[in-house]
Amino acid sequence: MDALTKAVHTTPIIDHHAHNLLLPSQEANHSFLSITSEATGTALEHATSTLAHTRAIKQLSEILGCESELETVQSLVQKKRKAPNYTWARKCFEGIECALIDDGLDGEEVYPYHWHDSLTKSKCKRIIRIETLAEDILRRHIAINRSPEKEADISISEFQRLVEDEFSAAIQRASEDPEVAGFKSVICYRTGLAIPHLNDINASEALQSLREAGLESFTRLKNESLNPYFVHLTAKSIERFASKSQYSKPLQFHTGLGDNDLSLKLASPSHLQIFAETYPTVPIVLLHAGYPFTKEAGYLANVYANVYLDVGEIFPAISHDGQDKVIREALELCPTTKLMWSSDGHRFPETFLLAVIQIREVMVKVLQDYVYSQKLETSQAITIVEDIFFNTANRLYRLDLAFTPVALGTGPRAKTLESTSERAGAENHAIFMSFLEKNQFTKYVRLQWLDYTASLRVRILPVRHAINMFRDHKSIGITKAVFGLLQNDAICRGFSPIGEYQLHPCFDSLRKGAYATMQCEFREDNGKEVAICPRTVLRKVVEKADAQGRTFLVGFELEVIFMKWTVIEGEFVYGHAPVDQGHAWSSARALQDQSILDTLEEVLEALEKSDIDVLQFHPESAPGQYEFVVGPLPPLQAVDTLLVARDIICTVAMKNSLKATFTPKPNPQHAGTGAHIHLSMSPAQKYESFYAGVLKHLEAITAFTYSNITSFERLGDSVWSGGTWIAWGTQNRETPLRKVEGSHWEVKCVDGLANNYLALAAIIGAGFQGILDEEDLPMQDCLTDPALLSSEERKALGIHRKFPTSIKEALKYLREDSQLREIIGDAVADTYLVVKEAENEMLEDMTPEKRKSWLIERY
Repeated sequence: MDALTKAVHTTPIIDHHAHNLLLPSQEANHSFLSITSEATGTALEHATSTLAHTRAIKQLSEILGCESELETVQSLVQKKRKAPNYTWARKCFEGIECALIDDGLDGEEVYPYHWHDSLTKSKCKRIIRIETLAEDILRRHIAINRSPEKEADISISEFQRLVEDEFSAAIQRASEDPEVAGFKSVICYRTGLAIPHLNDINASEALQSLREAGLESFTRLKNESLNPYFVHLTAKSIERFASKSQYSKPLQFHTGLGDNDLSLKLASPSHLQIFAETYPTVPIVLLHAGYPFTKEAGYLANVYANVYLDVGEIFPAISHDGQDKVIREALELCPTTKLMWSSDGHRFPETFLLAVIQIREVMVKVLQDYVYSQKLETSQAITIVEDIFFNTANRLYRLDLAFTPVALGTGPRAKTLESTSERAGAENHAIFMSFLEKNQFTKYVRLQWLDYTASLRVRILPVRHAINMFRDHKSIGITKAVFGLLQNDAICRGFSPIGEYQLHPCFDSLRKGAYATMQCEFREDNGKEVAICPRTVLRKVVEKADAQGRTFLVGFELEVIFMKWTVIEGEFVYGHAPVDQGHAWSSARALQDQSILDTLEEVLEALEKSDIDVLQFHPESAPGQYEFVVGPLPPLQAVDTLLVARDIICTVAMKNSLKATFTPKPNPQHAGTGAHIHLSMSPAQKYESFYAGVLKHLEAITAFTYSNITSFERLGDSVWSGGTWIAWGTQNRETPLRKVEGSHWEVKCVDGLANNYLALAAIIGAGFQGILDEEDLPMQDCLTDPALLSSEERKALGIHRKFPTSIKEALKYLREDSQLREIIGDAVADTYLVVKEAENEMLEDMTPEKRKSWLIERY
């Protein structure tokens, strides 16, 4: 379960608008079908054919372990409700921290609001329905003033004053009552939301008519004058209380979705615009997403400081797709700090259960989509979840509840989580089908992973088979030796071909091209993450930082050399560039050969078709050497993109009879080839501690960034490769860490043979640990080439450590750096050591020329 999914399922919920549960004796008086429908009478009979009903019955059947049939589910639910100690109701309320209950719906048919304390972790509070309060006051005064001795004595103005004073006093008492969280109006049902100005209301005439008609004619408050009148009285009372206490209890309004007792035309929250302007100090909560007027509701919450938006009742009253659309529409305009969720649960405990299950399900889908499409960082999406589920209501209603994550448990929610992977599979299939709709000529899908030797390995699926595999939630089994293989498929010590991992495509990496490509992670058969999977290692490091509000952007400089080859005695020999004469750094002469220019332009076109953002390209120093700079992305996406870009470059080069290589030193007489990393973080505060953490562990990190024998052939002073001294400098290209601006630094001590999932995991992990440990930069800003300084000058700057001089030495540092090992995982470090030592032994047995050609062929 990723960090976002976990947050959605463990964030406690403040259900800020709910209703009482029915007494057992009253359950038979209300239809079970009403759990997903506002319809009444004969219209309710058709509820069984709605998508909302079908989904609810299926979800309840999964929890109950029975067939998905209404009669079966209803029968088992009724048995569950009879279990002692309200165990079923308690399970249905799992994950709800507390409920704010409007107890004006069903009168004496329901449990009192405080009874529900036994179902929630924290005590419940009341929401006062103002129409019910007004009706009680009116009945009492009508009864008093209809008596013979009072009728002639009380003028209508006095009658109005008595009613108004008692109502306002009741609102005042409720404002002071800690058991009352807020107020609610159902004027939407009575006369609609087009509330006239108070000066335009003739309350006296309406009260006179009411008094004359007597109690016999008064069933409920539904009067074009009196309903708006009492809403205004409520708002004015809230304002008066706020002027004394500096705090206003919110006023909720039913908007949109409801039964046929309301006028849909007058249920749009847009009618409340003038009212919101009239009472700027009264917090107004638009309930039920204003559905189907969600955009209008979002607009009001956006432009009025006192307006908040609730996205309740639609769970479970409308379809999954409808809920998805409502959440997206709410997020279009409404600030996430003004969004809240409620169940609108009523009468039956299953309404609460289904509402919680469905909101969590839809939030995962919507927010994962935003994260996958890079509209949100994971940490931002988690903040949205916490705001909507908990923080906004906790702040608005002054509940002062502690945020305590919910245990996944073993109740109904746990059972629904058992099928989370299936739902995720369905969502992934939907993502893939949407991708194919936009890229109809896709024939094949490449599922890729990067092993510990930085070899890109792949399985290729015909698109038809990929569709079926993703639809059926199947995966490809890969030998557990996968992370213990050398480039020639030799198996390293401690690994065995026995057993399988499951190849897990990462749909956030899905990218178009000649083949569609996805990077993959690995899972055990039971779905558990494989701790030594390189992409998983980086993801876990990023998620840890994300959880603390730290996000990163990463950009790569892709240096590559294009070479020609000859075959001598059956061996490929690489060594001469397509153009030698006049080639230099940023030299226009290096672009005047039409064949190489055609190749470069074809590379750029292929990268663009794959939606890879190339900021610039230019010739580099060595003959045949060029650099492509790709735009900044979050760390995982950055490495995913890097691998696709490198593959495209190599494929296009080969098509044009050229060999593209990223090896660090293919020609000892010319400049080497790096793979510099640009890194920045947000927020930028404490970036010095971040890079202090990197510098602290740089010798061990070198095992990942200079990962091969030949990597150390590039290492040198005064050649723009970052030098041999561990140091940093502002705009200093002779230090391994170059400060560009603020938190944007360049890491120069890395080449094209690194597994960048592991390299970035080590860099970001060490840096983030530096923030946690509040590390200080161990050296001063070096503004010259450290190699040209005297030992005294270096000492004055705090520069006294040098890079390892070989891969063996770098691996020794990794073996001994216990803190870095803990950051990336001991199992990862141990696996890396085993593979790299075996690789080193294999390469040492080759002659230098053989080793050079062997690496060029593979990298």
